[in-house]
Amino acid sequence: MATKKKANPSSRIADNKKAAYNYFFEERFEAGMVLEGWEVKSLREGKVQLTDGYVMIRDGEMFIVGCQINPLRSASTHTTPDSIRTKKLLLHKEQIRRLTGKVEQKGYTLVPLNLHWKAGKVKCEIALAKGKAEHDKRDTIKDREGKREVERAMKSRNR
Repeated sequence: MATKKKANPSSRIADNKKAAYNYFFEERFEAGMVLEGWEVKSLREGKVQLTDGYVMIRDGEMFIVGCQINPLRSASTHTTPDSIRTKKLLLHKEQIRRLTGKVEQKGYTLVPLNLHWKAGKVKCEIALAKGKAEHDKRDTIKDREGKREVERAMKSRNR
């Protein structure tokens, strides 16, 4: 009798927390990533920074730039790890064409949201996003603080 494997709750590798503060998300996509062996090992250890990353489209292909994967100290001696290497993202051509048209419109950009494991492979969730104005960012902060106060009041009331 075959047993069914459960999804690993710790499948998230890294999140881009600044993205939700700086952008409104229109659409989300899941893309595969082309990685080297040492990068996968570093991702397993959580040595990645996604906050400065952005996605660009060049010659009908998508690349993530500024995603920093720090090499482990025990990295191989026959390779020279480049922590800020541009990594290729894998999407269907039709999706890339549609995103190219949207990105060329004023105000739209592609932002990496998170890196996660799916079926043993690293996936990058990207979003078609529009930048927030300063007053929208202030509203986001105000909403977040309001939710915190409500949670505190509910917690103290339950005691």
